[in-house]
Amino acid sequence: MLEIRSYTFYFCPCTQDLYGDEVLKHVAEHSKEIVNYLNEQKTIPFQIVLKPNLLTSDVIEKTFAEADADPDCAGIITFAHTFSPSKSYIRALSSLKKPLCQFATQYNEDIPYDKIDMDFMNENQAAHGEREFGHIFARMRHPHKVVFGFWQDPEVVEELGKWMRTAVGIVESPNIRVARFADTMRNVAVTDGDKIEAEQVFGWTVDAWPVNDLIPFVDSVTDAEASELADEYYELYSLTLDGRDEKEFRRHVEVQAAQEIGIERFLIEHNYNAFSDHFGDLGSLKQLPLLSIQRLMQKGYGFGPEGDWKTPAMVRLMKVMTANDPQAKGSALMEDYTYNLSKRHAGILESHMGEVDPCVAEGEISIRATPLSMGDREDPARLVFTAKTGPAIATSLIDLGNRFRLIVQDVECKKVGHKMPQLPTGTVFWTPKPNLKIGTEAWIYAGGAHHTAFSFDLDATQMSDWAEAFGIECAVIDENTTIRDFKRDLRFAEVAYR
Repeated sequence: MLEIRSYTFYFCPCTQDLYGDEVLKHVAEHSKEIVNYLNEQKTIPFQIVLKPNLLTSDVIEKTFAEADADPDCAGIITFAHTFSPSKSYIRALSSLKKPLCQFATQYNEDIPYDKIDMDFMNENQAAHGEREFGHIFARMRHPHKVVFGFWQDPEVVEELGKWMRTAVGIVESPNIRVARFADTMRNVAVTDGDKIEAEQVFGWTVDAWPVNDLIPFVDSVTDAEASELADEYYELYSLTLDGRDEKEFRRHVEVQAAQEIGIERFLIEHNYNAFSDHFGDLGSLKQLPLLSIQRLMQKGYGFGPEGDWKTPAMVRLMKVMTANDPQAKGSALMEDYTYNLSKRHAGILESHMGEVDPCVAEGEISIRATPLSMGDREDPARLVFTAKTGPAIATSLIDLGNRFRLIVQDVECKKVGHKMPQLPTGTVFWTPKPNLKIGTEAWIYAGGAHHTAFSFDLDATQMSDWAEAFGIECAVIDENTTIRDFKRDLRFAEVAYR
């Protein structure tokens, strides 16, 4: 299953010694109280570690360098309790590589109107210090996150926690390794791209492997191993035989079980956490891997079909960003298939030929083994279900030739309202924001792909922050999108990101 480091975040009180030791003592005490409170909140996903007051440029540089060198540190949270001269941060920021959040908060929630004096003003001047601190970020063009509000406000705490997940996505990005079994589908443009540029920008490793290098791993799986895993399938899922003989059905399922075991062994041995395949290049595989890939995605692997390597990287990224969230509803590969143009139930039916991650399923999951024209192999077994409902995002990372663009769209997942007995796949039905017409037109204008990395658990702000950290454009389609403004923004981005 997916495992990531038990990351921590450094909490750095930003201050100076202008007002004496008593004030500095209060800054340290207040910061400790804030950190202890935050660490008790369920919406804070990682441990926050309090650092001593940052008083001088030497201390600041040493603390930031420590964060960069600490493999368990995923980012820095700063808090300008008092006025904090920002020239002291220039050396530290010039070399800082870890994400940074400027937590623009204040120890006290309300102004003590009846007793406020200049001593109180001098000690509690986050409104002063945060602006001084923010200026140096703007001057140095250093990307960072600003979270403003009272530190006990649940909405503010949740926003900070969401940024922490984004920070983990930033530091984990260079660990994404994609194995490509065969090349991209012939004549398809949007699924391909510059793999060297992706390694330069995001740190991703994208390697090509002949499918025949995978075959020995699948063939070496014993009948007993495949049967044991098939037994697990039978315990977890219901069976839809479609009139098939039970023994024949079981054989189709065991083929997929052997593929799951074999593919995972290959990925583990060669240190990959995402992969793609191609239905047109299967070597001696008996079936197109479907159920096997669904299971691997549920374990945390990223996947993309038809040689698409950007989508598995993004799916893996989303799974990493939500890895320790007990309330997670799921992040998965998805594909646009067909529209429902009735205004009463406008939307897009999302699916794939079989590789839909059951982590997004709601209700019964069944196994079916039905014919598939693609792949020219025997009927593959696959998991069939319908997805959860609620707000989600669909994302597409595209290569525009000279740069990358991340497209993020808010969507509302709904129940189809009709049974689809002839469709043996996992499905999601969603309506894009602000509506099907504008949402679809904006997606097409932006050049978005038909494959998406989809998540119930992340939002557009988190993905925008991730994109900003890597210096790439992020085009967001949401409730407020209009086509005129969206097209204008795309034109401006051509200048800003060239």
